[in-house]
Amino acid sequence: MKIKFVDLFAGIGGFHQAFHGLNELEDYDTECVFACEINQYARLTYEANFSDISPALFSNDLFAPDVTAVDLATVPDYDILCAGFPCQPFSQAGYKRGFQDEKDNRGNMFFAIVEFLKAHKPKAFFLENVRHLIRHDEGKTFATVEKILRELGYSFKYKVVKASEFGLPQHRPRVFIVGFRDDIKNRDEFVFPEPQPLKIFMSDIFGEPCNKSVGYTLRVGGKGSGVNDRRNWDAYMVNGGVRKITSVEGRKMNGFPDDFVFPVSESQAMKQLGNSVAVPAVQATAKKIIEVLKNGQR
Repeated sequence: MKIKFVDLFAGIGGFHQAFHGLNELEDYDTECVFACEINQYARLTYEANFSDISPALFSNDLFAPDVTAVDLATVPDYDILCAGFPCQPFSQAGYKRGFQDEKDNRGNMFFAIVEFLKAHKPKAFFLENVRHLIRHDEGKTFATVEKILRELGYSFKYKVVKASEFGLPQHRPRVFIVGFRDDIKNRDEFVFPEPQPLKIFMSDIFGEPCNKSVGYTLRVGGKGSGVNDRRNWDAYMVNGGVRKITSVEGRKMNGFPDDFVFPVSESQAMKQLGNSVAVPAVQATAKKIIEVLKNGQR
């Protein structure tokens, strides 16, 4: 069974990496048929890493820059909509403006997802955001998200998932939201994957003894303030000295493979990693989604 998916608000391709990895781990046949990312530097990283894996995206002009300007009639058929839609309006570190955020219209990007679901009615969706989305505006924002998705004819399940529950030494709590079209008869079989024991620690990430076993959540920008500052997120005591996270360690902490490249500056690479998803956590959930779709075809 071939599984086709779209990768909206794609960033550097954490969802793409997770789904593609299942082709080798589980002998699945997944294919990204459309992607969208507006940041010019993230686009460079995405293309550098996926031009060989999904060449049709780039040769057929299926890697769009602006999700709000997409001609929905030109998007190929797909089974799963994936989207890590902009989280800054809902994050603890951000302004928490939510749907009222007018800067870059970020708070309203959820409604771009709605337009895709209305137009194409894929079998399932897989959304990711910061966990504070659940509590934003006393829960009203999340209730609105659920209400709209159910009215579109989809089930709705969510769970706060940590990267550290799926093999990565980083907390990185995120809310995962999964839904299946109402005519998928076995949609209620879906359950989020069980947490897995942590097998690598920050000492493994650095290759030397580290003072912390599980690292801080990677952030988007912002300077560290030293190992003893409460705002510190990137400095560690490693083998008796202070070391700061670089994109080499950040790539490992988010679960990207060693051959994943960043054709951008180090500051841009760190920003991209701070915006990205924890690949193993996404992959474990993607596997559960695909199992439901595969079982429904038998």
